[in-house]
Amino acid sequence: MKQSLQLRLGQHLTMTPQLQQAIRLLQLSALELQAEVQEALDTNPLLEMAEEAAQNERADADSGTSTQENVVENTPATQDATDADINLQNNDSIPDDLPVDSAWDDVYDYAPTAMSAPATPERDFEQADSAEPSLQEHLKWQMMMTPFSDSDVAIAEAIIDSLGEDGYLQTSLEDLQKSVIEGFADVELDEVEAVLRRVQHFDPLGVAGRNLQETLLVQFNQYDKTVEWYAEAKLLLEEYIHLLGSRDFAQLTRKMKLSREDLQLVVELIQQLNPRPGATINESQSEYIVPDVMVKKDKGKWKVELNTDSLPKVSINQHYARMAKDGGRNDDTTYLKNQMKEARWFIKSLQSRHETLLKVASCIVEHQRGFLEYGEEAMKPLVLHDIAEAVEMHESTISRVTTRKYMRTPRGVFELKYFFSSHVSTTSGGECSATAIRALIKKLVAAENVTKPLSDSKIANLLEDQGINVARRTIAKYREAMMIPPSNERKRLA
Repeated sequence: MKQSLQLRLGQHLTMTPQLQQAIRLLQLSALELQAEVQEALDTNPLLEMAEEAAQNERADADSGTSTQENVVENTPATQDATDADINLQNNDSIPDDLPVDSAWDDVYDYAPTAMSAPATPERDFEQADSAEPSLQEHLKWQMMMTPFSDSDVAIAEAIIDSLGEDGYLQTSLEDLQKSVIEGFADVELDEVEAVLRRVQHFDPLGVAGRNLQETLLVQFNQYDKTVEWYAEAKLLLEEYIHLLGSRDFAQLTRKMKLSREDLQLVVELIQQLNPRPGATINESQSEYIVPDVMVKKDKGKWKVELNTDSLPKVSINQHYARMAKDGGRNDDTTYLKNQMKEARWFIKSLQSRHETLLKVASCIVEHQRGFLEYGEEAMKPLVLHDIAEAVEMHESTISRVTTRKYMRTPRGVFELKYFFSSHVSTTSGGECSATAIRALIKKLVAAENVTKPLSDSKIANLLEDQGINVARRTIAKYREAMMIPPSNERKRLA
C-alpha cells in the first residue's frame, strides 16, 4: 500500500476543561452545588467564602495594609419576568462557548451522584436523630423483650425477615419451618403458627398477616365487644369481606339483613382498622428541598429572583492573589497562578449557572402566568423546545437547568420540570395542557356522587362538553398516574 499525505478540512466540537466544569455545575441541584463548592474550597487555596473575605479585609484594614484587587464574587441578580429584555450581571465574564452544547451528551458523560450539604454538627445531629428504625428492627427489638425459647426466636426471626414493606407475610408456614429445621429438627408446623400468632400481636398490631382478612381480624379482636355494631362488623370480616372489597353493597345489605344506613355504620367501624400496618413504621429519612428560584407578585407583576440563601458566595483570597502577582518566577508562584486561573474559572462557571437558571425560570414564569394566577386548570402546554427557542439555547441545556431545580411560588414549591407538559387539541382549535386535564379530572372526581362514581367514559364525555377531546384510555392513564382508583373502587354507601 502506497503511503501519502492528505489535507482534510472539517469541524468538530472541542470540550475545554472550563466548559466541562460549567456544564457540570449547571446540572447540579442546590444541595449538590453546596457540596461541590465545599470540595473546591478544600482543594483550591485561592478560593474562600465571602464571609471569610470580609473578615480578612477587616484584618488587613486593622493592620494598615490595602487591597488593590477587587474581590470576585458570584452575585445573583433579581429578574422581572415581565420585562422583554433580561439584564444579567457580569455578562462579559461568561464564556462565549457555553451555550453551544448540541452534542454535550456525546462527548461528556457525567452522571452526578446524590450528595448532601456540607456536614455540620447541627446537621449531623439532626440526621442521626431523624433516622427511624426499619420495620424488621422494630419487631426484633420486641422479640428480644418477649420470653421466647431458642427455637421460637429462630422462628420469629424467620417470620420477621419474610415481611414486606406493608407488613404482610410473604412466605408460607411450610417454607418457614424448612428454614429453621436445620438448627431445630423437632420444630413442628403448629409451633410455627403459634409463634406467628404472637408476632401478629406485636406493635404495629396485625403485622405478619397472611392476607387482609387475617390482618384486620387480629386488630378487630382487640376491640371491646360492647362496642356498637361489633357483632355485625365481625361477621362481615369473617364471612363477607370479599363483597366489601368489590363494593357490592346491595348484596351485603341482603346477606346481613341490614339497611344501607346501618351497613354504613358497620363499614365505618371497620374503616378504623389499618389494612397496611407495616406502613406505619417508616425507615426513610426526610428529604429537604431547597428552592433555587423565588417567584412573587409585586405591584401587579410577577418577579423572579434567585434564592440567595442557597447560593454559595465564593471569592478570591486576596492574600494569596498578591503572592501570585508579586512572587517572582519560583515554583510556589507558578502553583498559585495556576490555582488563581482555576478559581476564576470556577467563579465564572457559578455566575453562568445562576444567570442561565434565572433566565430560564423567568421565561417559564412568563409562559405560565395563568397557573400562578388561577391554578393548575390554567396551565398552558409547554415543551423544552419552546423555552430553548425563547432563550436561544439548546434543548439539552434547558433539560439540565430544569432537572432537580425548584421554584417557590405562592401556590407551593415545584420542580421546574413540572411546568412542562404535552398538549391536547380542543374543539375550538386551541390547545389544553395535560396538567390542566389532570386537574379537571381531579375536580370532577372530587365532586362526583359517591354512590354512582364517574366512569372513565363519562369523564371523557364531560370533558368533551367543555371542548376538550380526550380518549377514554387517556383518562384512565391520567387517573392512574394520580393514583385515583377506578369507579367501582370509589363507590361508597353515602
